[in-house]
Amino acid sequence: MKKAVKTRRDPDMLDEYDFSKGVRGKYAKRYAQGTNVVILSPDVAQVFPDSESVNEALRVLVKVARQKVKKVPA
Repeated sequence: MKKAVKTRRDPDMLDEYDFSKGVRGKYAKRYAQGTNVVILSPDVAQVFPDSESVNEALRVLVKVARQKVKKVPA
C-alpha cells in the first residue's frame, strides 16, 4: 500500500516555518498607521546615497525658502 502524499495548502509556505512562538497582531498598529516611503528617481538617488543625505538637503531647502519669504517686500 502506498503512503498518502502530503500536499501543501500554500505553495509559497515551506514546511520548516515555525510560527509557534509568533505573536498575533504584534505590528498591526504600526501597519495601520501607514508608511512614509518615498521612491527617488534614479538620477536623484545617485546624488543622495541614503536617507540622511536626503533629509539634510530638504532641511537646507526649507531653511532657504523661509529666509526668502521673510525678505520679500510687501
